[in-house]
Amino acid sequence: MNLKQLLVAAALLSLAGCDGLQKAPVQNDPAFDRRLRAYLLEHPEVIRDAAAKLQAEKAAKARAVLAKAQPALERDARDFVANPDGRATVVQFFDYRCPYSRAVAPDVERLIAANRDVRFVFKQYPVFGSASDYAARAALTPQGKAKGLALHRALMAQKDLNPARTDRILGQLGLNARDVEAAAHDPAIAEQIADTRELALKLNLKGTPTFVVAGEVIPGADIERLETAIARARASALSSVGEALTRNPFGH
Repeated sequence: MNLKQLLVAAALLSLAGCDGLQKAPVQNDPAFDRRLRAYLLEHPEVIRDAAAKLQAEKAAKARAVLAKAQPALERDARDFVANPDGRATVVQFFDYRCPYSRAVAPDVERLIAANRDVRFVFKQYPVFGSASDYAARAALTPQGKAKGLALHRALMAQKDLNPARTDRILGQLGLNARDVEAAAHDPAIAEQIADTRELALKLNLKGTPTFVVAGEVIPGADIERLETAIARARASALSSVGEALTRNPFGH
């Protein structure tokens, strides 16, 4: 139901018993539209209530979608994960050529170091063309994953990343660029990136970077909001552990 439909429904409910208005057609009726507009001008609370209801419906739908997508978001074994034993989880969708992803990268590393009990899942989401795609595929190879944060940091630090510069970075980290390029053509890697794109579409993500923490979607490089979400997720994880210990103190 869209906002106009909500407004009409709310107005009709409010107008119940008013002669003639209950039977007025909602669609393609100028007279009804004029009466509705006049009523809404006199009763602005109807608009506020309808807008709030619409927002609540959208939020509930988004939470349901996120809950259903949680395994793919947080527990895809194909993704590179920093602090893999952490109890809470941060998921980041990013692109190595996205200036905002690059700008936030040092803060993300700082948060990884400061929150060893929080998992950081990296979702390769190349949206800036073939150069982004090549860097993402290289990072997803077994050789690239073995270099972990070192490769991630180096790729993020490179302005105007292109395949030649990606190869140079691979070489600087002791990798054979040709071997990595060959491994990057594995269909499984293409499938992983396609799955990430599909997941981003399903979650209605608008771009990179986007973070997902405990059911909250944080678009852009909003580090303050991300830190707050991490603190909430850590507290929730600790609370869950405490409740589990209270129920079963001996772990049996």
